[in-house]
Amino acid sequence: MTQESRRSFLSKLAAGSVAAAAAPGLLSATAGARVRRMRSTKRRSANDQIQIAIIGAGGMGTIDVDTALSIDGVRLVAACDLYTGRIEAAHEKWSKQGEEGEEVEVELFTTRDYHEVLAREDVDAVVVATPDHWHRRISIDAMEAGKAVYCEKPMVHRIEDGRAVIEAQRATGRTFQVGSQGMASLGNEKAKELLADGAIGTLTYAEGFWARNSPGGAWQYEVPDDASEETVDWDRFLGEAPNTPFDATRFFRWRNYRDYGTGVTGDLFVHLFSSLHYIAGAVGPTRIMATGGLRFWKDGRDVPDVMLGMFDYPETQNHPPFNLSLRVNFVDGTSGNTVLRLVGTEGAMDVGWTEVVLRRNKAWLPTDDLRQQQEDERTARYGERKQMLPPVEAVYKAEDDYWGAHVDHFTSFFEGMRTGETVPQDAVFGFRAAAPALACNDSYFDEKIVRWDPVAMRIVE
Repeated sequence: MTQESRRSFLSKLAAGSVAAAAAPGLLSATAGARVRRMRSTKRRSANDQIQIAIIGAGGMGTIDVDTALSIDGVRLVAACDLYTGRIEAAHEKWSKQGEEGEEVEVELFTTRDYHEVLAREDVDAVVVATPDHWHRRISIDAMEAGKAVYCEKPMVHRIEDGRAVIEAQRATGRTFQVGSQGMASLGNEKAKELLADGAIGTLTYAEGFWARNSPGGAWQYEVPDDASEETVDWDRFLGEAPNTPFDATRFFRWRNYRDYGTGVTGDLFVHLFSSLHYIAGAVGPTRIMATGGLRFWKDGRDVPDVMLGMFDYPETQNHPPFNLSLRVNFVDGTSGNTVLRLVGTEGAMDVGWTEVVLRRNKAWLPTDDLRQQQEDERTARYGERKQMLPPVEAVYKAEDDYWGAHVDHFTSFFEGMRTGETVPQDAVFGFRAAAPALACNDSYFDEKIVRWDPVAMRIVE
């Protein structure tokens, strides 16, 4: 980023003293981070065990619990969901927990009322994997009940809800982490290191996209045959949302409706904001514009299936001014993947959770002024001497036994509970990733430019 850091990076690159000088390289956590994140093989005491509950045991909630239980010293003791089928599935899936061959029977408490979970003294933390319109209320109630909270992204359903969650975390002192798990990846760690070392020169632009091309990817989730007002607690599901008659499709495909979800921006842009902000040390854009449309999945949803956003990031002490463009396409007939790309004056890098590809467009060696003068004199007398150049492309890949960003993210959450240390994606970080994503919806639906103060975390009228 600075001239000095670029020179330092290029000097090490030329000398072959950094991994970028040999492609492919291996991504690995720093020694301290690796020790902190290693899943311990020792058995923890009963007093050291963290007991969790899941609130919202659907697809993402189930994945979250399975990931959490893969970390030693964690046990699921309660599950809350509004659909009877999921409660029954929770009993079947998690009635036994532990390592294979050492499983123990667990009396899993289940309910439709999350307040009953929060009232239990044996619950240390809750995983909130409900529809977005419940995130704020449940998170605040849980922290005020003395529970740590792992809340799925986006942190809130509306921008105006963010301040209340931040204040609840500060007032209660509870550990709170937003579940944008890719932020904790080795890929992001390496990208942050490379950017700080000046590997791509000065950051000028970033872009990201999610492409999907399947019904499941476009949120056409399965609606169970037994879905009815008897098996679904519809009134509790609605909460503060508009009062509408029972509709199984709206319940099981809630992401498709603004009353309960936040569209493609809240579901997917927020991942890209989280990673970018972590890598660049950014707090957010100041100007937000979005466009898009409902191009294919015209199944009753009221959110776009194609969305494009543009964002202006001002200069800060951590980064120069740069522009960002993001897009989501649920009707992509050619691919189904995601990319975050950072572009600088001397190269670019594509950042994935398990891989970083660094491409340089300026392969030159730094020299000090005296050395440059000597080289100029030598060139004038004898002609230019060829040099050893660093590689134009370097690929960093995670080691084969890397357990993944999701485990890293949950491990940070549990360690934050045990030590009291700040977690990577607390309420402030989570809101600064959520707000510009939600502002995209405001820009799209209201056909306007949204101005945002990322430091004060408020809309600028």
